[in-house]
Amino acid sequence: MSAHGHGTEPHAPVFTAAAARAELDDILSRYPTKMAALLPALWIVQRERGWVSEDGMREVAELLELTPAYVKGVVTFYTMYHQHPVGKHFVQVCTTSPCNVCGAEDVVNALLKQTGCGELGVMSPDGKYTVIEVECLGACGFATPVMINEDFIDGVTVERVPAILASLE
Repeated sequence: MSAHGHGTEPHAPVFTAAAARAELDDILSRYPTKMAALLPALWIVQRERGWVSEDGMREVAELLELTPAYVKGVVTFYTMYHQHPVGKHFVQVCTTSPCNVCGAEDVVNALLKQTGCGELGVMSPDGKYTVIEVECLGACGFATPVMINEDFIDGVTVERVPAILASLE
């Protein structure tokens, strides 16, 4: 796995690396059509580069014999694909009504301040964090839930934020 190119450096093809190409070939062998492998192929690009750039979309389109417009349509439809560079730690905070009643907005504000992001969706100056609000993480009984990359943390409070961020270093 790469070190996640989170900046704006020129696109380096993902699938020229032997491991990524072998992973894609394995995925392709499990689907009846190349188109069916689109979502997993996009996940590989995002995992390796930290986000799915226009060049990444074109690379996937070419490999799967799809139009770049079709691939972009899929990327823009699903919120799980990052269309711009994000921090190494992508922090999603549930701010639906039940979580807001339990202090979600305060958690968001603490995360924005302590990460240096300043505002939602903006990468911190050190490239470590991006904080966003999400509609629901499906854990209303464990407010306030937070996802950091693929890790789920429940019961987050303002008081827990410093320790959670320290554990990411």
